[in-house]
Amino acid sequence: MKFTASILLIFSFFAVTGQKVDPAFSNINTAWQVINNFYVDSVDANLLAKEAIVSMLKKLDPHSVFIPADEVKAMNEPLDGNFEGVGIEFTIIRDTLIVVSAVQGGPSQKAGVLIGDRIIAIDGKNIASTGLKNSDVFVLLRGKKGTVVTLSVLRKGEEEIRNFKVERDKIPINSVDAFYMISKSTGYIKVSRFSANTHHEFLTALKKLKKEKMDNLIIDLRSNGGGYLKAALDIVDELLGPEKLMLFTQGSSFPRRDHISTRGGNWEKGGLLVLIDEYSASASEIVAGAVQDWDRGVVVGRRSFGKGLVQRPFNLPDGSEIRLTIAKYYTPSGRSIQKPYEKGTVDYREEVYNRFLKGELVYRDSIHYNNGNIFYTRQNKRVVFGGGGIMPDIFVPLDSVLYTDLYKEIHSLGVFNRFMVKYLDNNRDDLKQLYTVFQDFTNKYEIDKSIWEGLLIDARSFGININNEELKASAPLIEIQIKAAIARALWTSCEYFQILNTLNTTVKNSLDVIENQELYNQLLSKGGIL
Repeated sequence: MKFTASILLIFSFFAVTGQKVDPAFSNINTAWQVINNFYVDSVDANLLAKEAIVSMLKKLDPHSVFIPADEVKAMNEPLDGNFEGVGIEFTIIRDTLIVVSAVQGGPSQKAGVLIGDRIIAIDGKNIASTGLKNSDVFVLLRGKKGTVVTLSVLRKGEEEIRNFKVERDKIPINSVDAFYMISKSTGYIKVSRFSANTHHEFLTALKKLKKEKMDNLIIDLRSNGGGYLKAALDIVDELLGPEKLMLFTQGSSFPRRDHISTRGGNWEKGGLLVLIDEYSASASEIVAGAVQDWDRGVVVGRRSFGKGLVQRPFNLPDGSEIRLTIAKYYTPSGRSIQKPYEKGTVDYREEVYNRFLKGELVYRDSIHYNNGNIFYTRQNKRVVFGGGGIMPDIFVPLDSVLYTDLYKEIHSLGVFNRFMVKYLDNNRDDLKQLYTVFQDFTNKYEIDKSIWEGLLIDARSFGININNEELKASAPLIEIQIKAAIARALWTSCEYFQILNTLNTTVKNSLDVIENQELYNQLLSKGGIL
């Protein structure tokens, strides 16, 4: 049995290393033997093994986890920066698989698959009206590079089915979602995760922006949940001068390890601003913490998540994996930004929501510091705080007026996405002919009455009650998201964020700071939350 094999493997480890077997472990082995030999019914060994491991890890911390063998690959793909498949983004509407986008230069685009195509069969197997789920699509479309899959497609305006033979290939998962000049002197880079490709993507974006005479840089790490430690340090290395402590890690079984900047970075001198929010975690906090601690730039937004634990993967014999916390990381000033987790995983996960209930996301005065966690920046000796995320230099409240219950329902029930798929399906060709240049689209496109009527009809069909006051409050946000979604369909995610950011308070505040040299310098010299 696999669990017994795992136990023998661990006993072998103790034998080879000369370590004594802990009595507690002997108890686990004895309990296993008793259950296996004497329990009244047959035993599912794999299930027992999994439950035992999961239960042990739950007693440690919220980030030490067990990953079953069949989930390891999918968990690693976003961090590896690629997967093998056909290269489409899809949605399922009324049991129909619809292509939302095709990766530029990817297998499906090369084969002739277009946005809006309805895939009704895969390798001759009907998938329409069969209760299809996202997980089913992943199983059917992903596969080893070089293998071929046949997609049977219905295209709007055509009666005959088209069959496309698509050869699977490596599909990149971008971690830099957008980069562009947000003003004549300021560049903007949006990083959504820290993967194996992030540094290369970041450098590509940075070099292109520098060619456009960029004086200041905004790095947007909002809702970036982290990723590889090395990827974060590579970014920090581009921002600091040489021979500077970027981070150090330390654990009971792992002595302190200092990570020092080594190369001449590509953005050591220009203005720098980092955006964070309550969903910026781990690797994002490493970047923001290093920038703040060295007084290299200004951090803007809301207090970050507060994950300061380092995980290392350990492979088990059956291909499953334990990601075990082995150390804490500390920013250059010496602060740990890990928030407390002694009350259990549920309380830990709900902590961000509790910030909202306590008013912290809306009111600056509701942020309470732990006076025992005061530290000082390395250059200008500004006060910074540890023990619960990165505190921004400038606080930007959540715009709760825009995010009404009506808005939340339209998005959570999928009404918005379904409506946009339908709208683009009917209007994409006309929009492409009308707007060949993005700037024309930005200046001239307006959301007309018919679009609003269509969206509200769909909302009512889902049983959503249209509250006119809430509709009026959320209208600016919904309109900008409609326009942004159209921009992404006609161009790329860069244009999507260019539209979306025009209404974003955090981005607007960032520009006001980074292009006001006096205020920028004052924040870096004196500090304090504004």
